[in-house]
Amino acid sequence: MKFSTKTRYGIRAMLEIAKDESQNGVFQKDIALNQDLSVKYLDQIICGLKTAGLIINLRGKKSGYILTRPPAEITMLDIHNAFEPGICVIDCMATGFVCDRKGICQVKGFWENLNTMIVDYFKSVTLQDLRDNKVLLDH
Repeated sequence: MKFSTKTRYGIRAMLEIAKDESQNGVFQKDIALNQDLSVKYLDQIICGLKTAGLIINLRGKKSGYILTRPPAEITMLDIHNAFEPGICVIDCMATGFVCDRKGICQVKGFWENLNTMIVDYFKSVTLQDLRDNKVLLDH
């Protein structure tokens, strides 16, 4: 399983916005510079985050970005879902997937449990946790 660059860059962009204490908003060019991201690719990331309702322009076009709610209320799953329809460790866990082995598969529960653990972890970590560097390796 691999997470897309949009999800990874989206998290980095959101963290950059969350770190801003000026309340003036963060400009896209500054996010790109500080996070070493391509401005052109960041356009797509910003669009996804805006569409998901996670960020807005502070004063309309050509202004800085701010979060739409406090960082403690934005989870990694919220950011991931701005770019992907959900977390799915293997194809047979996808909504609407029809498996030939349904009813006889002895490992389905294993994959379901793993998928649930990953989703729960994404739900448990907030942007505030990242901003405060509270994500520990011993989870």
